[in-house]
Amino acid sequence: MHRAVIDHRSQEFSQLGSEILENLRPLFQTAGPVIIYPSSGTGAWEAAIVNTLSAGDRVLMFETGHFSQLWRQLVERFGIAVDYVPGNWRRGASVADLASRLDADHNHTYKAVMVVHNETSSGVTTSIADLRQQMNRSNHPALLMVDTISSLGSIDYRHDEWGVDVTVAGSQKGLMLPPGLSFNAVSDKALAASKSAGLPRSYWDWQEMLSFNKNGFFPTTPATTLLYGLQEALKMLHEEGLPNVFRRHQRHGEATRTAVRAWGLEIVCEDPREYSSALTAVFMPEGHDPDRLRSIILENFDMSLGAGLSKLAGKVFRIGHLGSFNDLMLAGTLSGVEMGLRLAGVPHQPGGVTAALASLAAIGH
Repeated sequence: MHRAVIDHRSQEFSQLGSEILENLRPLFQTAGPVIIYPSSGTGAWEAAIVNTLSAGDRVLMFETGHFSQLWRQLVERFGIAVDYVPGNWRRGASVADLASRLDADHNHTYKAVMVVHNETSSGVTTSIADLRQQMNRSNHPALLMVDTISSLGSIDYRHDEWGVDVTVAGSQKGLMLPPGLSFNAVSDKALAASKSAGLPRSYWDWQEMLSFNKNGFFPTTPATTLLYGLQEALKMLHEEGLPNVFRRHQRHGEATRTAVRAWGLEIVCEDPREYSSALTAVFMPEGHDPDRLRSIILENFDMSLGAGLSKLAGKVFRIGHLGSFNDLMLAGTLSGVEMGLRLAGVPHQPGGVTAALASLAAIGH
């Protein structure tokens, strides 16, 4: 990324932009367009909303954790009614709940179904394929919108095969970049909806972006140095091969959970079928403060663990294992956690790191 910024109206930039836009498609597993914005993932959320919906529309969302709550709040600010299916933050979106809501919606008032693929707050991954199959069984025309901010490039995700209409993503997780870029992968159905959507839009307008993207350009000043990084990140992912990337994350997730079980601690995610390959959220024993543990680990080992968010604040800590990450880095991470548990006086069984190493060796590369 540490290169001079080039003229964003030059032929050199056109080649850069065209290459990136083309190489993004396999990452989303789509043959359709992927739109890039200089923004956090929240910007991609807003783009998904304003390009497809109108004030007064009704959408269906699932309470899967902190980030589903934030998405709901953003949607409601545009005057859109949200039917928010309650959840316990330990499971993904329920196919049974989706079926009952859609089958009761005889007049097809739901314009979109919105779901977070991987909840960073809880370490729970929802099966998007199962949700789409239910939408098809219910013969419901709602758009399917999916937040992949913490899963893209780490967990298998198939925009086209799973019939997703708008995929929302960001640069700071599996793409191994600083925050600052966000993405919308869009279906033909979503593009058609954008022509009749009534919410005002200017900066977030897909049509203007796609018009400039045809030649590798952007209508506004792009984040050129982040695009340099994105170009390299895509090369890294494609060189490793996406199936290998996904297997690596699965190995690290399983090894981490093996360590947590060996310590005698409880994993937040209840259903093994929904375990996240990107991170693991862990409950602290009653009467012990996860933020104190995090502080001790940071002070002693210069390692930062994730805090509990919203309903899980003061109850959990989170171990990330995504992005440019290997076995040795995971071993160091888990060693820091185990030493921190001992320093903080948290009740646990020793041997979590040893169990994780055995898991890594058993699973193989």
